[in-house]
Amino acid sequence: MSPLALCEWLSHTTASTAIRASRWAFAIIEMIHLLSLAVFGGCLLVLTLRVIGRFLAPRALHDVLLDISVAITSSLGVLIFSGALLFADGPLRYYANTAFRAKLLLLLTATTLGVATRRLAMREAGSPIVSPGLKAVSLFTVALWLCAGIAGRAVGVL
Repeated sequence: MSPLALCEWLSHTTASTAIRASRWAFAIIEMIHLLSLAVFGGCLLVLTLRVIGRFLAPRALHDVLLDISVAITSSLGVLIFSGALLFADGPLRYYANTAFRAKLLLLLTATTLGVATRRLAMREAGSPIVSPGLKAVSLFTVALWLCAGIAGRAVGVL
Protein backbone atom coordinates (compact mmCIF):
# COMPACT_ATOMS: atom_id res chain seq x y z
CA MET A 1 0.00 0.00 0.00
CA SER A 2 1.41 3.38 -0.98
CA PRO A 3 1.70 6.18 1.60
CA LEU A 4 -1.00 8.14 -0.23
CA ALA A 5 -3.38 5.16 -0.20
CA LEU A 6 -2.65 4.68 3.50
CA CYS A 7 -3.49 8.34 4.17
CA GLU A 8 -6.72 8.02 2.16
CA TRP A 9 -7.70 4.94 4.16
CA LEU A 10 -6.81 6.63 7.46
CA SER A 11 -8.93 9.67 6.62
CA HIS A 12 -12.02 7.42 6.57
CA THR A 13 -11.40 5.55 9.83
CA THR A 14 -13.61 5.98 12.87
CA ALA A 15 -10.87 7.77 14.84
CA SER A 16 -10.18 10.24 12.05
CA THR A 17 -13.85 10.99 11.50
CA ALA A 18 -14.50 11.34 15.24
CA ILE A 19 -11.63 13.78 15.74
CA ARG A 20 -12.78 15.93 12.81
CA ALA A 21 -16.41 15.85 13.98
CA SER A 22 -15.63 16.80 17.57
CA ARG A 23 -15.43 20.40 18.63
CA TRP A 24 -12.79 19.73 21.30
CA ALA A 25 -10.95 16.53 20.36
CA PHE A 26 -8.15 18.10 18.34
CA ALA A 27 -7.53 20.80 20.96
CA ILE A 28 -7.42 18.28 23.82
CA ILE A 29 -5.12 15.93 21.91
CA GLU A 30 -2.86 18.84 20.97
CA MET A 31 -2.72 19.96 24.60
CA ILE A 32 -1.68 16.46 25.69
CA HIS A 33 0.87 16.40 22.87
CA LEU A 34 2.37 19.73 23.94
CA LEU A 35 2.45 18.80 27.64
CA SER A 36 4.25 15.54 26.87
CA LEU A 37 6.60 17.51 24.62
CA ALA A 38 7.39 19.79 27.55
CA VAL A 39 8.19 16.81 29.80
CA PHE A 40 10.27 15.14 27.10
CA GLY A 41 12.12 18.33 26.23
CA GLY A 42 12.80 19.07 29.89
CA CYS A 43 14.26 15.60 30.45
CA LEU A 44 16.35 15.88 27.31
CA LEU A 45 17.64 19.27 28.41
CA VAL A 46 18.53 18.01 31.89
CA LEU A 47 20.39 15.05 30.40
CA THR A 48 22.25 17.17 27.86
CA LEU A 49 23.23 19.78 30.43
CA ARG A 50 24.52 16.99 32.68
CA VAL A 51 26.49 15.43 29.82
CA ILE A 52 28.22 18.72 28.99
CA GLY A 53 28.84 19.37 32.68
CA ARG A 54 26.66 22.48 33.11
CA PHE A 55 24.02 21.04 35.43
CA LEU A 56 24.00 18.37 38.14
CA ALA A 57 27.76 17.92 37.66
CA PRO A 58 28.28 16.28 41.09
CA ARG A 59 25.64 13.63 40.26
CA ALA A 60 26.73 10.51 38.45
CA LEU A 61 25.52 10.37 34.86
CA HIS A 62 24.13 6.90 35.51
CA ASP A 63 21.95 8.24 38.34
CA VAL A 64 20.61 11.07 36.18
CA LEU A 65 19.80 8.58 33.41
CA LEU A 66 17.95 6.36 35.86
CA ASP A 67 16.06 9.31 37.34
CA ILE A 68 14.69 10.51 34.01
CA SER A 69 14.31 7.20 32.15
CA VAL A 70 10.65 6.63 33.06
CA ALA A 71 9.65 10.23 32.34
CA ILE A 72 11.50 10.44 29.04
CA THR A 73 10.29 7.04 27.81
CA SER A 74 6.66 7.55 28.81
CA SER A 75 6.54 11.11 27.45
CA LEU A 76 7.98 9.89 24.13
CA GLY A 77 5.28 7.21 24.02
CA VAL A 78 2.56 9.80 24.66
CA LEU A 79 4.12 12.07 22.02
CA ILE A 80 4.02 9.32 19.41
CA PHE A 81 0.45 8.29 20.28
CA SER A 82 -0.94 11.83 20.44
CA GLY A 83 0.99 12.76 17.28
CA ALA A 84 -0.61 9.85 15.46
CA LEU A 85 -4.04 11.04 16.59
CA LEU A 86 -3.26 14.58 15.43
CA PHE A 87 -2.16 13.17 12.09
CA ALA A 88 -5.42 11.21 11.85
CA ASP A 89 -7.30 14.54 11.87
CA GLY A 90 -6.16 15.29 8.32
CA PRO A 91 -3.76 12.74 6.87
CA LEU A 92 -4.18 13.94 3.28
CA ARG A 93 -3.46 17.53 4.34
CA TYR A 94 -0.29 16.45 6.15
CA TYR A 95 0.79 14.10 3.37
CA ALA A 96 1.36 17.02 0.99
CA ASN A 97 2.94 19.30 3.62
CA THR A 98 6.71 19.72 3.17
CA ALA A 99 7.20 20.92 6.74
CA PHE A 100 5.45 17.78 8.04
CA ARG A 101 7.76 15.56 5.99
CA ALA A 102 10.79 17.46 7.28
CA LYS A 103 9.47 17.09 10.83
CA LEU A 104 9.11 13.32 10.44
CA LEU A 105 12.63 13.00 9.05
CA LEU A 106 14.04 15.12 11.88
CA LEU A 107 12.08 13.13 14.47
CA LEU A 108 13.32 9.83 13.11
CA THR A 109 16.92 11.06 13.07
CA ALA A 110 16.68 12.68 16.52
CA THR A 111 15.09 9.59 18.07
CA THR A 112 17.70 7.29 16.56
CA LEU A 113 20.51 9.54 17.75
CA GLY A 114 18.84 9.85 21.14
CA VAL A 115 18.85 6.09 21.59
CA ALA A 116 22.51 5.99 20.53
CA THR A 117 23.31 8.83 22.94
CA ARG A 118 21.66 6.99 25.80
CA ARG A 119 23.67 3.85 25.04
CA LEU A 120 26.90 5.83 24.88
CA ALA A 121 26.00 7.59 28.12
CA MET A 122 25.30 4.28 29.86
CA ARG A 123 28.72 3.02 28.75
CA GLU A 124 30.39 6.12 30.13
CA ALA A 125 28.17 6.34 33.21
CA GLY A 126 30.85 4.89 35.50
CA SER A 127 33.50 7.29 34.29
CA PRO A 128 33.82 10.70 35.99
CA ILE A 129 34.78 12.28 32.64
CA VAL A 130 32.35 12.44 29.73
CA SER A 131 33.96 12.02 26.32
CA PRO A 132 33.91 14.91 23.84
CA GLY A 133 32.15 12.61 21.36
CA LEU A 134 29.24 12.03 23.72
CA LYS A 135 29.01 15.76 24.38
CA ALA A 136 28.91 16.52 20.65
CA VAL A 137 26.31 13.84 19.87
CA SER A 138 24.17 14.99 22.79
CA LEU A 139 24.24 18.63 21.65
CA PHE A 140 23.51 17.62 18.06
CA THR A 141 20.54 15.55 19.23
CA VAL A 142 19.10 18.55 21.07
CA ALA A 143 19.60 20.67 17.96
CA LEU A 144 17.69 18.09 15.89
CA TRP A 145 14.82 18.08 18.39
CA LEU A 146 14.68 21.87 18.28
CA CYS A 147 14.60 21.77 14.47
CA ALA A 148 11.82 19.16 14.63
CA GLY A 149 9.87 21.52 16.90
CA ILE A 150 10.35 24.39 14.48
CA ALA A 151 9.26 22.16 11.59
CA GLY A 152 6.25 21.09 13.66
CA ARG A 153 5.30 24.68 14.19
CA ALA A 154 5.70 25.33 10.44
CA VAL A 155 3.27 22.49 9.65
CA GLY A 156 0.33 24.73 10.57
CA VAL A 157 1.69 27.65 8.56
CA LEU A 158 2.71 26.00 5.29
